[in-house]
Amino acid sequence: MAMVKKKLARATDTNTIMAVATNIVVLHPRITSRHTALLARWLDAGQRMGLCDACAFFPDRDERQRDYVLVWVRENPDPAYMVQSAGTVWVVTDAVRERELARLPNFAAALNFIRPVLPLEAAA
Repeated sequence: MAMVKKKLARATDTNTIMAVATNIVVLHPRITSRHTALLARWLDAGQRMGLCDACAFFPDRDERQRDYVLVWVRENPDPAYMVQSAGTVWVVTDAVRERELARLPNFAAALNFIRPVLPLEAAA
C-alpha cells in the first residue's frame, strides 16, 4: 500500500492523474419501475394514515439533477416530503421547511420512515 501512495504522490504526468481521477464512481441510484410499483402499493396502503398522493419525477439526465419522489399528505396543496438518492443512501427531506429528516439505506426504508404502512419485508 505504501508503494501505491508513493507512486501516486510522484505522478505528475496529466495522463496518469486523469487515469486515477476516472476511477472514482459516484453512485446515485435511479428510481426504477420496481420503486414506482412499491410507491403505488405504499400510497394505497397509507391512504388511511393521511397519505394523499405521491409522484416520481425524472428530470433531464443532467448530472446535477437526480430522480426524486414528492409526497403529499392530508390534502395539503404543497408536497410534504421529498425522497431522493444521495450516494448510496436515500434522503427524506421535509419539503415545506427544506430540512433533511433522515438518511436511510434503501427506498423502502425511506417510505417507511414517512408512514410505516407496509412491513419492510413485503416492501423489499
